Amino acid sequence: QVQLVESGGGLVQTGGSLRLSCAASGRTFSSYAMGWFRQAPGKEREFVASISGSAVVTLYTDSVKGRFTISRDNAKNTVYLQMNSLKPEDTAVYYCAAGIYVRRTSMSYDYWGQGTQVTVSS
Repeated sequence: QVQLVESGGGLVQTGGSLRLSCAASGRTFSSYAMGWFRQAPGKEREFVASISGSAVVTLYTDSVKGRFTISRDNAKNTVYLQMNSLKPEDTAVYYCAAGIYVRRTSMSYDYWGQGTQVTVSS
């Protein structure tokens, strides 16, 4: 069982930056691929980024490439999402998730956090 707790969300102006963190419980954090997803009001949950357990493999959705960076610190059981050049369309609840493989589909992840709100004002 893995428990995930996100933090770092908030209100930021267009062009600003935020860093999300996701702290995981358990001793096997490094064996999990970690993903970030987001869900805007009235929209389906969408994939943002994912990183393999060893951090060798990363995957991003096209709309965030060059602006967002996913990373992890296995010693701290934490995965991060650095978000730069934020846009109003990035406004959403951001969720972290743990799974076996680096995948874009939410069904590939077994454990989910409660989410953290990111609001980008225009």
